[in-house]
Amino acid sequence: METTRERMTTEEISRGIRELGSWFYPFDFGGGVRTTAIVPPAVTEIFDTRLRMVDRALTAHFGPRISGLECLDIGCHEGFYSLAMARHGMNVTGVDARPENLERARFVARAMDIDNVGYRLGRVEALASDLGRTFPLTLFLGVLYHVEDPMMCLRQVSAVTGEMCIVETQVVDEVEGTAEWGARDWQRPYQGILALIDETGEFDAGVRETGMTPMATCPSPKALRFMLRQAGFRRVEQVPAHEGAYEQHARGKRVVYAAWK
Repeated sequence: METTRERMTTEEISRGIRELGSWFYPFDFGGGVRTTAIVPPAVTEIFDTRLRMVDRALTAHFGPRISGLECLDIGCHEGFYSLAMARHGMNVTGVDARPENLERARFVARAMDIDNVGYRLGRVEALASDLGRTFPLTLFLGVLYHVEDPMMCLRQVSAVTGEMCIVETQVVDEVEGTAEWGARDWQRPYQGILALIDETGEFDAGVRETGMTPMATCPSPKALRFMLRQAGFRRVEQVPAHEGAYEQHARGKRVVYAAWK
């Protein structure tokens, strides 16, 4: 016999918010109950911009197929975008490497009475073997520039993408030129660059927004496009920032790419 899960009370939600500690995302549970994001208010604009850009790409490609679509949210954190996709009617699986993030994500889904989303522990470096299947839509938002081996991770993302992936990441300034390749007269052009970023301070402090190692690798836009194609995506297009977008997206310091298998 199927049982009905009781909805959480306002008091239970408020207590859960306090017990789970600091929050990265601003969640509004109604009735004046909400989480307070640890990032400055001006920076929280990034969340709405990222979501609007994702929604634009989804609507353009999937149209009415969005409802009922299966979605994989890679590096789902507290479930902010997983829940947004679930509200579109998708069946969402969120994957994250940190149990403390998944604990918050599960709490939010239950508190909001959203049951078409589930979460599991996992790392992007092992997605293909862990999941053993593909999803029509994958999201890879705000993760790539925190990983140590971006090419391996993109190959894993490609392996679990059945139709379309949306990637959002910080990028570094482009550097163009040629490199000697075995001899002075043998030259090869750069395909963009990767910048090594030291996140040791944040990593050692237990910041949940770092990667799983202290070394991060941030691509330039050309490098990202080249890497996505080498990972197995046949077509890659940048999603333009809308008017009023978060300042980094507006200046091209963060980018959103749609990539198709």
